[in-house]
Amino acid sequence: MPQSESQSTPIEFRDERKAGRLLAVEGEAVVGYIAYFVLAEAPRALVAVHTVVEPAHEGRGIAGGLVRTFYGIAAAEGVPVVPLCPYAASWADKHPDEAPEPAAEVVAAAKAQLAADSDLW
Repeated sequence: MPQSESQSTPIEFRDERKAGRLLAVEGEAVVGYIAYFVLAEAPRALVAVHTVVEPAHEGRGIAGGLVRTFYGIAAAEGVPVVPLCPYAASWADKHPDEAPEPAAEVVAAAKAQLAADSDLW
């Protein structure tokens, strides 16, 4: 049984694109999230900046579920993921079959947009 199902309420993942958050929700409580942005210009990509799990919910596989879901959303949209978040990058390294490496120019564009918007992060 996956850790996220060990509790009485399963974890639900909700993409709040306008807010730049992929939420992990248990019941009515947000227990974790990925903060991200969409690359403003071509080539399009989803860029993971931070992965956060509330301390009381750590160790349950929530962060991994968030990143896996994030890659699934990107795949469904036909765009790559740029994992600038250290956790997401580590997860991608461990799951290359689920996390294709983005092209170097996409990574460069994501880093440039993150630097330009650094006051938001």
